[in-house]
Amino acid sequence: MEDLRSLYDLIIVGGGPAGLSAALYMARAKYRVLVIEKEKLGGQITITAEIINYPGVKKTSGKELTDSMRMQAESFGAEFLMAEVKEMELESDVKIIRTTKGDYKALGVILAVGANPRNLGFEGEKEFQGRGVAYCATCDGEFFTGMDVFVIGGGFAAVEEGIFLTRYAKSVTLIVREEDFTCAKTVSDQLKGNDKISTVFHTEVVELKGDSKLKSARFRDNITGDEWIYEAKENESFGVFVFAGYVPNTHWLPKSVELNAQGYILTDANQQTNIDGVFAAGDVCVKNLRQVVTAVSDGAIAATSMEKYVSDLHAKLNIPELEITKKTSKQPEDESNHNGGEDSTDDEFLSSEIKNQLRGVFEKFEKPIILKTWLDDRKVSEEVRGFVEEFISLTDKVTWTEGNEEEAGTRLLPTIEVCYADGTSSGIQFHGVPGGHEINSFIIALYNVAGPGKEIEPDVEQKIKEVSKPVNLKIMVSLSCTMCPELVMAAQKAATLSDNIEAEMIDLMHYPELKEKYQIMSVPCMIINDKTVHFGKKGISEIATLINQ
Repeated sequence: MEDLRSLYDLIIVGGGPAGLSAALYMARAKYRVLVIEKEKLGGQITITAEIINYPGVKKTSGKELTDSMRMQAESFGAEFLMAEVKEMELESDVKIIRTTKGDYKALGVILAVGANPRNLGFEGEKEFQGRGVAYCATCDGEFFTGMDVFVIGGGFAAVEEGIFLTRYAKSVTLIVREEDFTCAKTVSDQLKGNDKISTVFHTEVVELKGDSKLKSARFRDNITGDEWIYEAKENESFGVFVFAGYVPNTHWLPKSVELNAQGYILTDANQQTNIDGVFAAGDVCVKNLRQVVTAVSDGAIAATSMEKYVSDLHAKLNIPELEITKKTSKQPEDESNHNGGEDSTDDEFLSSEIKNQLRGVFEKFEKPIILKTWLDDRKVSEEVRGFVEEFISLTDKVTWTEGNEEEAGTRLLPTIEVCYADGTSSGIQFHGVPGGHEINSFIIALYNVAGPGKEIEPDVEQKIKEVSKPVNLKIMVSLSCTMCPELVMAAQKAATLSDNIEAEMIDLMHYPELKEKYQIMSVPCMIINDKTVHFGKKGISEIATLINQ
């Protein structure tokens, strides 16, 4: 007989709309469900600022919609775990899912692992990533204020993100490979009458050139073969945003899971794969339309199909009904949250919901900690002061002290430094107010310093502890970036493990001089010892490798 405490009826790998829908349906049917998500609950749709085509919902954002889905699933008893799945054993009746936070067992598995933005591979794409080439308008749009921008793609994402970029760009040109848009006409019709947007069809980008920034782009008409070149004016640059579809996130799955030639999971009408008890849902499946509405449909079908399979397995293995523990709120260490909200006032930085969640986190602190600040006369310093005052009012386990001008030295101001109870630095600093998507990384930083902290793989921890030379990690972020927190939290965790590592979170909005110095046009951006620049999200294992080179 299996240890029922560690056994789930269903484990869902992936916390996007498909996974959340499956969790809701299965948990509501009174099965024990665990959703495992590596990065951020809600998936790719959370970066979409406006959704107007989800049935029954007149207008919402991707984050608001998926937050509601998560709360619904949780209200019926679904559990959530933020961890990376490393291996899966799927052939037996009881499946084993090995993660960075331990092993979990389940009678059934739903793969809702989604897809990642596609790199096109044109000349210069990789070289200028972060210095003119970007993949997320929400994260990086502000860096292209007043510039000409090219959007590569003709689908839904390209049109929507192109319209969003008009908030910042001087002009937006859509470069579409086909002879027409590949999205619904109602979507592309939104481009009409927008003087900032133009479109060039049956055209592809061939090459990008420049020095520290983009200087020119070469395009080719794929019907006539004619080429034309765009050149930035002297001392100016431009941007290229790639929205050319997605690649299924299946390269790491067990070879036993059957895929098509493009790497998508093959399923039957019930969303079942070729393996008994293993289903798939969402963008990772072979399908004609990849939208939120089809993802939640897949999740519902997979879950209801899974019910009979799991019920039969209970009888076959003589397993009684598994105990479900319902929770009334989500612990912040498992999910990124925005600060503010409908229930916060203009004078508050934190919403009532987050304050309630924080109290649960503070109860777990093993030791008190100190926030030490160095401020200047800028408005952002006033905001930092207000944030810290509000934050420490929630608990007696976090206190605040102000550093004097002499101690500030060459610090980037304003600074919030996280210190141990004896006043020694943890090596973690925040420059700016850690709001938006960074409120969670700030909370996790405190949790790691106060203890017990988040666990990591022993071999990675050992690599971090072996760092023998001083290492400074500057993580440049935008508070609207959904990809930044993973890198911030990884760098901060490294700082708590080694006295030789410092980790600084820097809100680039307040430090344009750093943006110019390092030629940053995309976030997240990590700078090692003020020299080596790395763009894109990274986990602690990747950081350990980079700083040990």
